Amino acid sequence: MARLPRLCLPGVPQHIIQRGIDRQACFLSEKDFVAYAYWLDKSAREYQVAIHAWVFMTNHVHLLVTPLTEEGSSRMMQSLGRDYVRYFNHTYERTGSLWEGRFKSCLVDAEDYLLVCQRYIELNPVRAGMVAAPEDYTWSSYKANGLGQQIKLWTPHPVYVQLGATARERAAAYRELFIGYIDGRLIDQIRKAANRGTVLGNDRFKQNIRGQSICSDP
Repeated sequence: MARLPRLCLPGVPQHIIQRGIDRQACFLSEKDFVAYAYWLDKSAREYQVAIHAWVFMTNHVHLLVTPLTEEGSSRMMQSLGRDYVRYFNHTYERTGSLWEGRFKSCLVDAEDYLLVCQRYIELNPVRAGMVAAPEDYTWSSYKANGLGQQIKLWTPHPVYVQLGATARERAAAYRELFIGYIDGRLIDQIRKAANRGTVLGNDRFKQNIRGQSICSDP
């Protein structure tokens, strides 16, 4: 069966999900998380992709990124996948694939959905019952977005920057967004858009990108 074309557009954020094959663990130690973060940062810089939010779970990864080129995200994920799988297989004396086919992705309407998508990503460990609060989980972008820590991997999106005049103000305003819960219907909408490779946005956003964002993985 032919692969469906991926929606991608330079300058438009993408929510990416990468899962371990058969939902098996793709991180077995702290060193694995460190290695994945290293290869992600390296490939993002090489292929000109800004990373705004992330969470590395035991058996899957969520990323919110903005590519500067049409194939930036796909090339970044291909490079990252090769390097990390090579490391993982060598470390654990295994062979074969680690990832469950192609990564999932969708375009994100920055104006209306970027910050809620970031919250969804950073709240993954809380929904999974792994921690009580997002700041308690090491391997997410919350420490950058919510606590103002400077992390090499992180590039704040302009929508985030508009939250305040200083880094402290932006972090404080961002933390306030976490006081309430994300509506279950919105969570379902975020999940469906990424898993189906469609669009997370309002009708105007969908109309604006229609016909100009279909591409194939390189």
